[in-house]
Parts: sequence; structure tokens; C-alpha cells
Amino acid sequence: MNGSAKVGRLFGVGLGPGDPELVTLKALRVIRQVQVIAYPTAKHGLSNARSILSSELVNDQIELAMVYPITTETTDHPGGYEAAISEFYDDMAEQISVHLNCGRDVAILCEGDPFFYGSYMYLHDRLAHRFLTEVIPGIPSVMAASARLGTPLVRRDSELTVLPATLSEDDLTARLNQSSAFAIMKLGRNFTKVRNALSRAGVADKALYIERATMTAERMIPLDDVDPSTVPYFSLILVPDTRPDPCEVNGIYTGHLSVVGLGPGASEWLTPEAKKALAEATDLVGYQPYLDRVPTRSGQQRHGSDNKVEAERARHALSLAEAGRRVCVVSSGDPGIFAMASAVLESVEDGPAAWRSLDIRIVPGLSAMQAAASRVGAPLGHDFCVLSLSDRLKPWEVIVKRLHAVASADFALAIYNPVSSERKWQLAEAQAILATYRDPKTPVVLARSVGRSGERIVFTDLEALDPTMVDMQTVVLIGSSTTRSLSLSNDRKIMYTPRSYGASR
Repeated sequence: MNGSAKVGRLFGVGLGPGDPELVTLKALRVIRQVQVIAYPTAKHGLSNARSILSSELVNDQIELAMVYPITTETTDHPGGYEAAISEFYDDMAEQISVHLNCGRDVAILCEGDPFFYGSYMYLHDRLAHRFLTEVIPGIPSVMAASARLGTPLVRRDSELTVLPATLSEDDLTARLNQSSAFAIMKLGRNFTKVRNALSRAGVADKALYIERATMTAERMIPLDDVDPSTVPYFSLILVPDTRPDPCEVNGIYTGHLSVVGLGPGASEWLTPEAKKALAEATDLVGYQPYLDRVPTRSGQQRHGSDNKVEAERARHALSLAEAGRRVCVVSSGDPGIFAMASAVLESVEDGPAAWRSLDIRIVPGLSAMQAAASRVGAPLGHDFCVLSLSDRLKPWEVIVKRLHAVASADFALAIYNPVSSERKWQLAEAQAILATYRDPKTPVVLARSVGRSGERIVFTDLEALDPTMVDMQTVVLIGSSTTRSLSLSNDRKIMYTPRSYGASR
């Protein structure tokens, strides 16, 4: 790029789809100020780009018509079409550079947007590294067509794919599907092929045809009525995403409730299904620290609460869904493991009949015990049990009975909720119970806040286990009689339970 004051500036100016009133104010200002206007035109001398702005051009401007050597016809150039068109752009870039080097500002006009299938980009490739350049965006024809057809293209997290009609019929058919929106451009002589592909893909009934959108000669015609011999280059087909809103069933707006597992903490452990549910939700309900892990989204309501009001939280979420909202109840880890899935379903069973008509989904998440196990090897590689030491929702006597059963059956054990601010003694008692069945050197891991900033992994054994090192954010993994510990060559410690029970060391 040459920053000399004697060198002109290059502008790639997007004019929008054709209606002069859709040209941006910035584009108009630049067009009125530059000394040279360059625009594409066919051999017959008519230029759509120039016609959009004919009333805005000033008398003393230099006009540079870029006459394409090929439009729809064939070429006798020895290198074929690609060579002929490349030679054309090389020549035009040279002509434009002469004006720029003479200190004249040049605006290259481009229908639509310069970088969206725009011819300008080929000149940009040849000139932008040599001259000070600015690209002024324009409204793409796809957006203009959607507006003129009065049809939204995409909703929520649905996808829009833009396809050139120059692809083969098989390629077009393979890419079209029922669950996305599509815009197919560059129709012209490709129309019949495109219509066949739409039919083969089963989306022809949704396809909308429009030609010369926003221009005076604009036409919108049913796909079956289009005469392929009359289809102009400035035409396209839209296939909007017409799937019904998930909240709407038979024209009635209904609620939806998902109980979503956020995983143990690391963002990369959040599943795509969970991300989708969170993105679609109008309301998020959950324990406030868990809600804080979800990125904020404009227009989304958050309803945080304390950790000991699961039933109230579930009823609140169900009431919101009954009112037609899309609700996500968030849980750490997996929602079905000591979390909100059971609380929600219990409330449904005990609640009003209307709640049984809601669309309720449980979206799984990576559990804390899985994350903890992955950090240390494979301690849960054989039969194992998961037990919560919290006696808030079940009697301690039941927990003691289950500890004896787990230990006598020789399961590896994952312990959730091992201690809390109100109960410091349960883990020590559980340790004593297990010690009557297990070797004192049975491997134990304390995994705190796995996947979060405060992560801490401690290797110990049943005899040396210190309950004061444990809090509510810790998962305790205790091996069975066959669980082994070893050190790798890099001094990393590993703990695993062999797949074959009673395997000899």
C-alpha cells in the first residue's frame, strides 16, 4: 500500500440489490466525491450498477466502463473461461491503477455487497496491497429477497446456507435438507438443475423464487410456473426454515422445560445439546452459582435461588413453562445424579395436571465423578457405587446401611456431598465403616472443583484419609479391593480398577 499524498484511494462500493433508496448514505457520499467511477457492464453497454446511481453522478467525473469479455456465451480464448476472465481483471486493475497513481480516487461499483459474490473482490485482490483501500458494504440480494418475499429466513439457532447454482445437481441435493434455511444464487441457465435438486431433497414445496428483487422489473413466481428459458442472472431461490417454533403445537403456544447438565465446570465439557437448550431458553432457573456459569444472553430471564430450595425451584420452573415459556433448569454435572431432574419430575407428579402436558426433556451432562475419575486414571473401571452422605433428604441410618452394603459387596465408591458446614462428622464415620471391610492402603482420591479454577487432586489411602481436607465441592473416590495405584515415568500418579475382578498383580 502506498500512503503518498499523490496517490488516490480505492473504494469498493456496495450498492445493494437494485433499489436506489437502498444505497447507504456512506456509499452515496463516496460516489459524489471521487474523481473516477468504475462499473461492470456487458458488451451491449448496459450496466445495472451504473443505472442504480445514474442520478447521483456528477458531470466532471471520469467513468470507466469495465466491459466483460464473457457473460453467458462461450469463449475462443486459448486458456478458456478462467484465463479470459483473469486476463480481463488484470487489464482493468492496470487501468484503475493508472488513475490511482495520478492521485485520483476511484470508486468501483458493485451490486449487492462487494465481498458477497461481488465482482469487485477480484480487483481488490489485485489492488488492495498497493493502494489505500476501503470497502463499503451493501445490502446483499439474499436479505433483499427475504424482505420482499415477506419471509423470515432463520429463527433462533437455525442455520442459513448460501449455495451457488453452479454446483452439480448431486452436490445441491446432498447439501439441501429439511432442518436449515438456504439461499441459492446465480440461477440463470442453472434453474432446471436447481429445481430438480430441490425436488429430490424434498424441499421444493418450501422454495420461493424471486428475480430482480427491489428493482422495477421484480417478479415473484411460484417455482412450478417459472419458465427456465426466461430466468435472469439476477434471480435467486430462498428455502426458509419453516419448522414450527418448538413452543408452538397446532397453533397453540405451549411451554417447554429442559433440565440441563452443565458438567462439572470446564466450558469444553458442556455438550452441544446443552448449549442448544440454553441458547433457546427464554428463562434460566437454578442455584445462583450455577447460573453464573452460563453466559448472559440478551432478553433471557434468570431466576437464581439458594441451594436448599430444590422443590420450590422446580415448581417455579414448571409454572413458567405452563405460562408458555421455554425454561432451562440448570444443574452442575449431570441433572439426573443428585440434582434437579428428580426434583422436577417429583413436582410434576405431585403438581397440577397441566404440568403433565408440558414438553419436558432431561439433557445429560458430564458428571463430577466422571471428571474426577478421568483426572486420576480409571478408578471406576469395574462395578462401582455412587452414594451421597447428605442426610438432609434421607436418614443417616439409611446411609449407614448402604455404606455397609457397598463395602461388603466390594464396590469402588464415589461419594458426593461428603461434608457440609452443618455436618462435619459423617465422612469420618463412613471412613470407619469402610475400614472394617477394606485394606488400610486402599487407594483414595480427593477431587475438588474439577474443571474449575480451584481444582485440586489429592492421592491418599483409606487409613490416611483426612476428612478436614474435604468440603462440599469435593468428590471422594475410594477403591475396591482390586483398585491399584502406580506412578508413570513422568511421576504422574495413576489409580485404576482392573476390568477383571480379582485380577492378580
